[in-house]
Amino acid sequence: MKKSYLDEAEEQKDPDDLKDEEILRVAQDEPAVFEMLVERYRQPLMRAALRVVKGREEAEDIVQETFVKIYKNAHQFQKLEGIEFKSWAYKVAINTAITHYRKLKRGEFLSEDPSVFEKPSEEQFDVYMHERADAKSAIAETMAHVPQHLRSALEAYYFEDKSYQTIAHEHDISIPTLKMRLFRAKRIFKKLSDAS
Repeated sequence: MKKSYLDEAEEQKDPDDLKDEEILRVAQDEPAVFEMLVERYRQPLMRAALRVVKGREEAEDIVQETFVKIYKNAHQFQKLEGIEFKSWAYKVAINTAITHYRKLKRGEFLSEDPSVFEKPSEEQFDVYMHERADAKSAIAETMAHVPQHLRSALEAYYFEDKSYQTIAHEHDISIPTLKMRLFRAKRIFKKLSDAS
């Protein structure tokens, strides 16, 4: 009996160590493998959707629709330097959330922006990388002025995409304390950003 990709992968290494791009590619032949990406990104994409639409039920619909789009358009994803699967998945999720938000607000149907799935031109890629470098630099400079205990919580939640439970455990604090730190850190960050 032929072994599945997951069986072979489990013999070689922990499935959690497999790269997103590899899972996406293999999932085209073995759809069950796609569940690994769903498990890996369900919560982060849910948080991203909730920043746009606020309603949990609608956010769940957005995340489900995002995964369908990612699976159907997997052949259009090409790993480029500086653009990881995670960035592409977030772009699809945010685009889907914005479409839902506009539809809800205007009461009209907007067709999906097909540019989400297109490979960027060399010029677009250069502009993206330049803007990304400028943004990273500005964020790093501002973050340097945020007190360490607040900065580490902010980085863990927004940059490392860790859950409240994980961060609270790692910092040995309660979730309400963590939420207060995040609130204070965001307020300080915004004040510093507005001042610069």
